[in-house]
Amino acid sequence: MTKVAVVALARPTFDLACAQANFTAATALLKELGAEVVGPAELIQTPDDVAAAVIPAADLYILFMASFSDASPAVELLGKVPGPVLLWSMREPGAIGERLKLNSMCGANLAAHALMSSGQSFRHLHGNADEESVRSKLKAALRGELPAATAPANQIRELGDLADTKAALARLSGKRIGIIGEAPNGFTPCTFDGPKLKELFGLNILPMTMAGAFEKIAEVAPARTEAAYNSAVAAQPSLAAVNVLEAKKVSSVEVALDDWRGEDGLDAIAIRCWPEFPTDLGACVCSSLGRLADRGTVTTCERDVMGAVTMLVSEALGCDQNYLVDIVDINESENIIRLWHCGSAATKLAAEPENATQSIHCNRKLGVAGNFPLKTGPVTLVRIDRDVDPSNSTGLRMVVSRGESISAPNHFQGNTATVRTEPSAAALVSGIVTGGYPHHLVISWVDVRPALRRMAQLLGIPLTEW
Repeated sequence: MTKVAVVALARPTFDLACAQANFTAATALLKELGAEVVGPAELIQTPDDVAAAVIPAADLYILFMASFSDASPAVELLGKVPGPVLLWSMREPGAIGERLKLNSMCGANLAAHALMSSGQSFRHLHGNADEESVRSKLKAALRGELPAATAPANQIRELGDLADTKAALARLSGKRIGIIGEAPNGFTPCTFDGPKLKELFGLNILPMTMAGAFEKIAEVAPARTEAAYNSAVAAQPSLAAVNVLEAKKVSSVEVALDDWRGEDGLDAIAIRCWPEFPTDLGACVCSSLGRLADRGTVTTCERDVMGAVTMLVSEALGCDQNYLVDIVDINESENIIRLWHCGSAATKLAAEPENATQSIHCNRKLGVAGNFPLKTGPVTLVRIDRDVDPSNSTGLRMVVSRGESISAPNHFQGNTATVRTEPSAAALVSGIVTGGYPHHLVISWVDVRPALRRMAQLLGIPLTEW
């Protein structure tokens, strides 16, 4: 009998009843297939849960993403076991327009990046326990045949104009990224090497502590907050239905960030948006980032500096405004992925800007976050990431792909793009996860792939294009 150690991760801000039901079904399926299931019997949610967990020696280790989780429990509990670890993510339940109840696929994506950074190997399985394809793949895994680490074929295509790309890099040099706070725990894609960014792109990093940010917010005069709030309501009247106290706190954040942008000449701001803002300020700052983005400042949540770098690089090479997204859902038969984040998109990126509404954050239930689908048309997906390969002197790598954002309702509360991918959607998701690429990709509506290829060649950054 094959012994299988299962570690099920979850986070209380997601749908724990659904997470538990999926975990129960997964365990039952493994037992039905003849496995001896060992490991923690309950969902791992807190640092205390991680400390108390005992992971027995097993023939197969499964990281079951019952819902989203940061990656620190994955590394702590499974970083040193004999790999490959099987990352098993769930499909998203619920009706169109509801909140993202699990965000399981994104959790697996984030865990993969962290496990890669720790030296662990892994494979990916996506789907619920009642799917025949999941059953057959688990049967194979119990025989020692894990799903392959598949990816689309790497493309070699035309390079952009050399002089234009050099000019774009010259424009990029000297730009400034303001960062607030540290990367959230377990968010390895949000770490960065400042000197390397200066060396390769000429970018400057200006840090601010969380305490410093809260001081700046507290110093905003009530009249300025009121003016910013009134301006936001005038731009999007739906904001008037959001709790006024929370909305005005977010307006104070907008003013403080805009002041900092002006004082230090910032071109981008990467902010640690949780947990301190919802827990200590009592508001979610998504919409303040969207309003700054509408006025031309690159903004990223979760203090994702490399996401901001990717956005600045793309803009320097000719794309218009862009947005940071997670891959949260897939429909393999229709070759569709859904790209989402919780509501910090610029209004100009909405499918119908005049109907772009403001609401509460989908999980925290606090104001203010945008709630509208992203615009349609051909899209480029790109990410510059740290590279763990010691032979790569740049310390960076890049992944690029292409698709079409199609007309669709806002599938998940926040900002969603429904994208029919140019390569196979299933292969693309597998390539992103098993390649250990970040959970954050940058979506843009201008095709700058030739310039990205030329820039990667000039700087010596390895480029994978699917």
